[in-house]
Amino acid sequence: MTAGSLNAPLGAPKPAPAKPRSGAITLARHGEPALSRKVKLSSKEYRAFWAQYELMGLLPGQAPPEHLVGFVKDCDVLISSTRLRAIESAQAVGQGRAFTRDEVLIEAPLPPPNWPWIKLSPRIWGFMARVHWWFFNHHQGEESREQAEARADQAAAKLEAIADSGQDVVVLAHGFFNVLIGRALLKRGWRRTIREGYKYWSTRRFERF
Repeated sequence: MTAGSLNAPLGAPKPAPAKPRSGAITLARHGEPALSRKVKLSSKEYRAFWAQYELMGLLPGQAPPEHLVGFVKDCDVLISSTRLRAIESAQAVGQGRAFTRDEVLIEAPLPPPNWPWIKLSPRIWGFMARVHWWFFNHHQGEESREQAEARADQAAAKLEAIADSGQDVVVLAHGFFNVLIGRALLKRGWRRTIREGYKYWSTRRFERF
C-alpha cells in the first residue's frame, strides 16, 4: 500500500474522466460565382438569374483567404453543400483533400416580389426577396422560412455531433443559410468567436469553452 493510498479518505469518489474537447465549427461562404451582377433586371429576369446562379461554379482566378485555408488544413472534417459554387470552393481551400457533400447545406430560396414595372440590380432584388421571404412568408411554393430554419437546425445537429466527438469541422456553403445554422448553434449553447460578415469566402466560427 502506498503513502498516497493511506492518506486518501475512505470511500472518496474517483475523479470523473476528462470530457473530450469539443471541436470547432467553421462556416464559410463560397467564393465569387462566374456570373456578373452588373445588370438591371425585372422580377421575371431575376428569377432566371437566380436559377442560373444556383448552377454556376466559381469565377476563375480567385485565391481563398489564407486563414480559411489554414482552418481547412487543420480541420478533421471538410463538408460542402451540393451546389457547384460550394463544391469548387471546397476544392480550392482543400487543395486536394477529400470532402463530403450534403444537400442539407444548400442556400434558402430567393423568390422575388412580383414587381413587373421595375428593374433592379441582382443585389437589390436579393435583398428585397429575402426581406419578403423572412418577414412576409413570401415563398411562392418554395421552402418557407419555417422550413429553412428547421433544416438549419438539422444541419447544426449534424455539425454538433461531429464537433462533440472532438473533431474540427469546416463547412463551405452559403451566406444566408450559414447565418441560419449559426443561429441554431447559438441556441444550442455554442459561442461565436469569429464573424466576418457576408462577403465571399467570409467565415463564422463557433466553439465551446
